[in-house]
Amino acid sequence: MKLSRRELMKLGLGCAAVSMLPHRLFAAQQSALILRRIPSTGEMIPAIGIGTARRYDVGASADQRLVLKEVIRLFQQMGGKLVDTAPRYGTAESVVGDLVTELGIRDSLFIATKVMQEGGEAGLAEMEESCKRFRTKMIDLIAVHNLVDVQTQLATLREWKAAGRVRYLGITASSDGRYDDFLDVMSKEKLDFIQIDYALDNRNAADKILPLAADRGMAVMINLPFGRAGLFEATKNQKLPEWAAEFDCASWAQFFLKYILSHPAVTCAIPGTAKVEYLVDNLGAARGRLPDAALRRRMEDFIDKLPRVPSAKKGKKKK
Repeated sequence: MKLSRRELMKLGLGCAAVSMLPHRLFAAQQSALILRRIPSTGEMIPAIGIGTARRYDVGASADQRLVLKEVIRLFQQMGGKLVDTAPRYGTAESVVGDLVTELGIRDSLFIATKVMQEGGEAGLAEMEESCKRFRTKMIDLIAVHNLVDVQTQLATLREWKAAGRVRYLGITASSDGRYDDFLDVMSKEKLDFIQIDYALDNRNAADKILPLAADRGMAVMINLPFGRAGLFEATKNQKLPEWAAEFDCASWAQFFLKYILSHPAVTCAIPGTAKVEYLVDNLGAARGRLPDAALRRRMEDFIDKLPRVPSAKKGKKKK
């Protein structure tokens, strides 16, 4: 969806906020969002979603909820769909459920949440509570969070899927320490989605996890797409390289996200997004061209040579 500054104002983004957005970010609004296929069904979803960890844990704060409501409203208006949350993200799941209900846009979004409990009854109770928070009997995706009691929870999720309570099921992890177990579950279980950490300065998931997901027909959702703050820290005094224009990149956030989206196994990245200016910037990464293999290598080399960013070359594990 192409949006001008005037159209953004009509959607509810204030004049002051619009004036703060660099003009270059609007150059990326000239084409449709990149869509990716979910292998198990063929359903298409936009390649950039919203992550809610920490940023949406705002409780009952009216002022903070108002800002987040505008983000979600504009996200949907601009063609976004996937919002990822979890019961373990403080009040984030409740906040998302409330705001989506107030906006009346539940049916146009793809809601992803998680279960992280030991035991079948506890897992079932947590999933039922998630449904209450979203005012729905069906959730698009529920994943077993950090592989906690994974076999028990996957069994329940398969029952829910057969009953129409959940459309997709999967597993998540966000650190190298879980990769061996993660690969084992991926190899043995039929999953619709995996969610894993992957970033330009954290490329270890590309060694085995992303190729296996492609081989097994699993959609891939990327958490921590900006790494763990190191990428923005390393580039804060750096000028965006001129060759970034070769893949329609207008900001460092787009540089980092377009690298992720250019991996053929990746379905969707979920950067934490709690401000409208960040939303517009992030969605710009899902428009226009993506880097090819040669540009990906150039991006890796550029980041690896910056100070304060440890090398993340293929096969080298982080300590």
